[in-house]
Amino acid sequence: MTSKAHLACDGHGRPLSVLVGRGQAGDSPMFAHVLEGICVPRLAGGAHRTRPDEVRADKAYSSRANRELLRSRGIKAVIPEKTDQAANRVNKGRAGGRPPNFDPES
Repeated sequence: MTSKAHLACDGHGRPLSVLVGRGQAGDSPMFAHVLEGICVPRLAGGAHRTRPDEVRADKAYSSRANRELLRSRGIKAVIPEKTDQAANRVNKGRAGGRPPNFDPES
């Protein structure tokens, strides 16, 4: 049996949330659980911060469910679209909708 670490970190690479899952399991199903684990105390006191400004992730996390989760929480998604997802969207024509916003320089 193998294991896989799922990690959320800040812009300086400091871990905010870590989950260890089965190695054969997919990355995308763990996305919501990793986001739920984020809890950063505020320096001036008050409630802990649980919502990042943006999430940067690789193509493994580009599912519609993950994007909807981020949108519902008001979090900017910086996730590239998979090639097959883009092709399916284009094949649907106007019904396929707009491509997700992605700025590689962001």
